[in-house]
Amino acid sequence: MPVCLRLVSGAISVHVVRPRDAPKRDVRVGRHEGCRAFSGFAREDGRMPRTATVVRVLASAGLLAACAYPAGSTSVPSSNHSIPRATSRSALPRATAEVSPSPAPTPDPGSLPQTTARPSGSDPQFAKRMNALWAAIVSGDTSAGSSFFPLGAYLQVKAMSNPAADYRARLIALYDLDIHELHLKVGSGATLLGVDVPDRSATWVTPGQEYNKGSYWRVYGTRVRYRTVAGKEGSFGIFSLISWRGQWYVVHLGPINRTAGTGAITP
Repeated sequence: MPVCLRLVSGAISVHVVRPRDAPKRDVRVGRHEGCRAFSGFAREDGRMPRTATVVRVLASAGLLAACAYPAGSTSVPSSNHSIPRATSRSALPRATAEVSPSPAPTPDPGSLPQTTARPSGSDPQFAKRMNALWAAIVSGDTSAGSSFFPLGAYLQVKAMSNPAADYRARLIALYDLDIHELHLKVGSGATLLGVDVPDRSATWVTPGQEYNKGSYWRVYGTRVRYRTVAGKEGSFGIFSLISWRGQWYVVHLGPINRTAGTGAITP
């Protein structure tokens, strides 16, 4: 005999549909476990037990939903679907902080040997040194020594008893005086327009000349062009540049012949 479950006004109504001429017998509904449990509570007169009793029994057994499916059905209630377990993802590699090695300090060029490389006024390193020279001129600060010929190189070049003393007392002292003189000429806030080096006029100076024991390239006639804050353009000369390892450096900003202890500007 078929079993019919109905939901009426929020309550479950259970009915067994039986033909009138059918003999009274135990009600066995399907082969499903839940339906067997339900059938076992049928009354002897063929009628079904009270709805409340059936619902309570089936609910306590967890079988109420099972009776809603016919025997042999392969359908499974959604509440009984097995929930797939989350599969673990492959572990991502941990980000490791790479510590960049500190750049090696730039060696003092004066600690390295001389080369025969010919310098150029268009070299970017030379342009940096000229910017440093210009910063010293417009500020009146003589600490911009990067444009000047290195002391270590001077010690390797000059054949004299105390080249270090000559370097500081004569060359650097005159350089500082010339910086102050140029500051008075161009003023603060002036703009550097360019530095023109006559590279083709450079000469290779050999040992024995100019109290030398070493060699270098030397050039005269370099011009520095600028514009003042008032908009006036002008220029002045660098008396001489000499080379070290293929780079131009200032060695005499103003002229050599001058009144002792005074700054001078190369016209």
